[in-house]
Amino acid sequence: MSKYTSFRAGGKALALVEVENTDQLKAVLRFADEEKITHLMLGNGSNTLFKDSGYDGLAIKLGEGFGEVHADNPSRWFNDGDEYVVRCGASILMSSLAKMLQLNSLTGFEFASGIPGSLGGAVFMNAGAYGGEMKDIVKSVRAVSPDGLTEKAFTNEELEFRYRGSALQQNDYIVTEVTLSLKKGDREEIAAQMKELNAKRNAKQPVNYPSAGSTFKRPEGYFAGKLIEDAGLKGLTVGGAQVSTLHSGFVINRGGATATDILQLIAMVQNTVYDKFGVMLEPEVRIIG
Repeated sequence: MSKYTSFRAGGKALALVEVENTDQLKAVLRFADEEKITHLMLGNGSNTLFKDSGYDGLAIKLGEGFGEVHADNPSRWFNDGDEYVVRCGASILMSSLAKMLQLNSLTGFEFASGIPGSLGGAVFMNAGAYGGEMKDIVKSVRAVSPDGLTEKAFTNEELEFRYRGSALQQNDYIVTEVTLSLKKGDREEIAAQMKELNAKRNAKQPVNYPSAGSTFKRPEGYFAGKLIEDAGLKGLTVGGAQVSTLHSGFVINRGGATATDILQLIAMVQNTVYDKFGVMLEPEVRIIG
């Protein structure tokens, strides 16, 4: 699964199945349920690490068929008063969607333009950056039940968004389409804001190395990166894994890191920070296997 995750590390899954439409997704889920095969959804793999020992189940990935962005009129966009509603397939990359929205002068998505991964994955974990979160712009989603038997719409309220979490993490429904609530803006101003935010990200985060983004959730009242740096752990290395010297909140793959290297380093960081400050850092990365 190292080929399908942004850490570029990890063991094998039983199989990876890519589906191109909802009927295919339902069929695979029904098969897995009937055969009692463990399974999970994999977005763009930007927040997931498979253990070296592997995963004895199916990894299911939404293909390009789930990457459509559309609306009900010929211009592809429609408005209801001040609100512009855009329906997007769950597999579209956040960066691609941001560019598309900017070209159509729609604002509200700028904070998410540099978030790695797919739209469905971003909704699943309520991804956020620079003061914005997915909960601020998601109007509703369409999703399929984990047994493949039911398709359902969830409103923003029903998704129960919280910091880096949503109801989808408990009910295991798979997002297939996301409806966003945006506003009309100025195309050049939107582009300028996206450029500024991405420049900040590139200056402060180790984007040149494989990682899963921020490794730890922000503990209440603290910043994970500062705790790690204050604990003297910046640059700490286990095998090919390292606490980034650019931003201590990131564990990166310096080259040749195994999932075991990464997990051992995460554990060392957690234990040291807890010993020094009494704060237990919680991984933001999904650890599978």
